[in-house]
Amino acid sequence: MRAEFSSASTSARRTGVTLLELMVVVSIMALATAGMSIALRDAPNAQLEREADRLASLLEAGRAASRASGVPVRWVVTNAGFRFDGLTPKSLPENWLAAGISVQSAQPILLGPEPIIGAQSVVLSISEAPEHTATVTSDGLRPFTVQ
Repeated sequence: MRAEFSSASTSARRTGVTLLELMVVVSIMALATAGMSIALRDAPNAQLEREADRLASLLEAGRAASRASGVPVRWVVTNAGFRFDGLTPKSLPENWLAAGISVQSAQPILLGPEPIIGAQSVVLSISEAPEHTATVTSDGLRPFTVQ
């Protein structure tokens, strides 16, 4: 009778999936997912939106530095990117992180030192999708935001 019990449990084990087989399948799926995420490029719209958010933060940092020091600061577009006139060189980043970012309205932006500045905006575009734009704007009282 004991022999029948062990043969029944042995046949039941053979019909299931072992832990090793499950781990192999999960690791194959993980490798395939990792390969696809590396192969897919970042969408141009996402790059443009990220650069616009970054620029809004940098303009606010320049505005805060201008108010703290009492020195007028201007944001100026250059061939290599942009710069903050009035701040010590390299105190804030001076280039775009994504390739192909361009500024459609290349007028300098005055960031202070007055607490209320005039309404200003910057329109960004990316060479991969020139029909899409992002506008970084402030009414002079509120912080710069992306629209």
